Amino acid sequence: MHGEIFRRRTPEEYLEELARQRRGKLKVYIGAAPGVGKTYKMLQDAQDLKKEGIDVVVGLVETHGRTDTDAQLGELVVFPMKEITYKGKIFYEVDTEGIIKRAPQVVLIDELAHTNAPGSKHHKRYMDVEEILEAGIDVCSAMNIQHLESVHDIVQQITGVAVRERVPDSVLQKANEIQLIDVTPEMLQKRLVEGKIYRQEKIQQSLQNFFTITNLGALRELALREVADDVDEKIVSPQEDETWSIGIKERILVCVQYGSTAERLIRRGARMASRLNADLYVLNVRADSGDFNSPARNQILAEWESLTHQFGAEFIVEPASGRKPADVIIDVASTYKITQVLLGQSARTRWEEITKGSIVNVIMRKTKNIDIHIVADSGK
Repeated sequence: MHGEIFRRRTPEEYLEELARQRRGKLKVYIGAAPGVGKTYKMLQDAQDLKKEGIDVVVGLVETHGRTDTDAQLGELVVFPMKEITYKGKIFYEVDTEGIIKRAPQVVLIDELAHTNAPGSKHHKRYMDVEEILEAGIDVCSAMNIQHLESVHDIVQQITGVAVRERVPDSVLQKANEIQLIDVTPEMLQKRLVEGKIYRQEKIQQSLQNFFTITNLGALRELALREVADDVDEKIVSPQEDETWSIGIKERILVCVQYGSTAERLIRRGARMASRLNADLYVLNVRADSGDFNSPARNQILAEWESLTHQFGAEFIVEPASGRKPADVIIDVASTYKITQVLLGQSARTRWEEITKGSIVNVIMRKTKNIDIHIVADSGK
């Protein structure tokens, strides 16, 4: 067509396209809390697929002894799980190799955020799912919103619970379909009281803690918003001409130092980057003095870098080399053309800020067209 420029794709790009075409499709059922009916709906859909002649097997489903959910298994083929012995106990995990060898069209693998027993091929279940997808098999899975990595701090603030089992946002971003299974907080409480979620001995404790109307309402809103945002991102055409955005693309820099707020800052930056479709960078300024090669500090840096990479971001460790922290941040911001900087609340006293200077004031004074966000300390 007149006025269009066609570019030959490189061999690498052709290989990437072929890999995408061979890759299985991922469908994720997501809910605000346990008991909304994710597994039930997943099994219902599997029964429909079976009626259509699709070869579908159950790789792993957690019914938690719920009679209605158990009934939905019907005549679905349940693939044997893999036995793993650890410290004299037997654990059952997804048989990833066996499923790939069996090669069904669709496999159901529940509890996406689950941590596998030691001795498993993969540390996390979502990694098993990834390998199965790469083998060209479609996967249906389920998870609750509190298991999403980027909302960890929000969920902890809402419920007071630090969720240990988490799924990287990238897993959800690569899903071909996300289906929200939504019920009202009142209906969830009713299901809990009727014994349809937990055993009798856990009901009262759950009602007073996680399953309060306030908590369930906030988690429901969070789930609705996350799924809506995901849909908004995926309806943008991949062929959209990006030429107009050159020079104005948002680039976010998260600055982390040794302290309890670093991971929270990284997650906050990741959520901002996702909302703005921005590039994300995480910076740690290494001071000229101090023990920076201790195993403890290296472990912390490795954890920050791992979390950063989960969000598809770049992790930067920049030596101070005689510069003040504010000047290092300014230099990095200039190099990477940063448009927004995220900082934790300063631990300096008012007197220290007067005598040594405020990092925020220095950055504002020495830069132009950069927005600065200060994230308050959680007090923990």
